Amino acid sequence: MSKFFERIKEGLKKTSRAISLKNLFEGRKLDEDLIEELEDSLIGADLGPSYVADLIDNLNELYQNKTLTETKEVNQWLRNKLISSIKTEKKEAPTSTNGPAVWLFLGVNGVGKTTSLGKLAKRLVNNKFDIILAAGDTFRAAAGEQLSLWANKTGSEIVRHNEGGDPSAVIFDALEAGLKRKSDYVLIDTAGRLHNKKNLMAECQKIFRTIERKGGAPEEIFLVVDASTGQNAVQQAKIFSEVAPLTGIILTKMDGTAKGGVAFRLVAESGVPIRYIGIGESEEDLIEFNPEEFVDAILPAEIE
Repeated sequence: MSKFFERIKEGLKKTSRAISLKNLFEGRKLDEDLIEELEDSLIGADLGPSYVADLIDNLNELYQNKTLTETKEVNQWLRNKLISSIKTEKKEAPTSTNGPAVWLFLGVNGVGKTTSLGKLAKRLVNNKFDIILAAGDTFRAAAGEQLSLWANKTGSEIVRHNEGGDPSAVIFDALEAGLKRKSDYVLIDTAGRLHNKKNLMAECQKIFRTIERKGGAPEEIFLVVDASTGQNAVQQAKIFSEVAPLTGIILTKMDGTAKGGVAFRLVAESGVPIRYIGIGESEEDLIEFNPEEFVDAILPAEIE
């Protein structure tokens, strides 16, 4: 049993209890009442009405034509459906051919964006990579302070300008520093503002132009979203995926919600794979996403 499984199973206890299929299925026969209760359980875990409706329509068809006749068959069928729906390949972005690899972090305020960047920075440093942190969120003073703390923790250089400055100037200087220092990575924090799509697109395009001026493009473009916000997280993923070529989602605060099913909706509605999930406050609590083990943690492998 992997470290991921142990950590994610602990973190997803609330979601597992919300779905609670073992109690739902145990000692029951497969009938229309059970299917209706299953629908309620899945919606309660925040898989979303439309996503659940598709699953239940499919299940009803299999029940009516007697392809599925027992609850343990339904359990395995559902597990397979959930795994396949969340198993999305990483979207490749054009990478930099000149200088350090660039990782860009997007997301609204309060989702854990700067913390997620810091945790990944720590992982890179632990693997002996030289990194530079770019404090591209110049609109919120606390963001620069928070990133400075991570720079101290990781022993990394940070490029930071005065509050209210031009984020692109910070990014330009960070990339310049990375080239001179021959760093392996530049990790860029950005302002967490979600106003209208037109302005968001303009901001992202300005960032991309700045990176291109230094001879490359981001290797990773992460969107950070808060699992506990449910539909808001899904909406953020849809909007950001339309204005930036995201390579992955970082889903935070999974340990504090009974609605971990939002992960399935995020992938289904944005088409962007989940790459990391946050299940706690410590530096080790941002872990790589594994679709099979994620489903294992919220659904029992077998039903008697």
